[in-house]
Amino acid sequence: MSRNNPRIGTQKESSLHEALKFHYSGSEGSTEILEGSYICDGRTGEGELIEIQRGSFAPLEKKLTNLTRKNKVRIVHPIIARKYIETYDTSGRLLRRRKSPRNGSPWDLFFALTHSPQLPLLKNLTIELAIIESVEKRTDDGKGSWRRKGVSVSDHSLGSLRSSVVLSKPRDYYQFIPFKKKEEFTIRDLAETANLPMPLARRTLYVLGKMGLTRRTGEKRGNAFVYERV
Repeated sequence: MSRNNPRIGTQKESSLHEALKFHYSGSEGSTEILEGSYICDGRTGEGELIEIQRGSFAPLEKKLTNLTRKNKVRIVHPIIARKYIETYDTSGRLLRRRKSPRNGSPWDLFFALTHSPQLPLLKNLTIELAIIESVEKRTDDGKGSWRRKGVSVSDHSLGSLRSSVVLSKPRDYYQFIPFKKKEEFTIRDLAETANLPMPLARRTLYVLGKMGLTRRTGEKRGNAFVYERV
């Protein structure tokens, strides 16, 4: 695999980001490429631009709006289904290894879309959820957060790529609406049916509503608004 400039935009890049960048750009593609005035994580051999984004998509909104006018773009959003935490001393000796109690799910996508809910409507944009196992490397150096008792997070790396969920068109998001067309439901109904915490169910309906896939009916059940699949 070639690179246009191996030093562009890589200074703060984690091992996880780098591994996904190379995986999705492919053996015939390039990484750290310049497209117009934008630096992209990669381009496949077929010409699709690749962006790896772990957090909110909001910082990418302007960039993606411009890039998708002439290019196919794929955002790869890693979903950490299982994470292992390894803690080392300052000499690099492994002190302990444990499994994180938190497991991510494809529904976490709606945290990333909260501040850019209409992004999936862009023509030529694909969002791919990479369901992965990861390793978080920590160093017991006394410089980290007080919550971690001074232990610093030094890197994230890819353990394995389990599967993926590809979302290329607005209709692909109907898989996140576990109700039939015109079937009425509340935020609590969504939370209970999909086994989601209420805050995530609320964000999910907000994004789906902005995408035009759900709407309020104007009715209420007690104090709860009623929604339907459009």
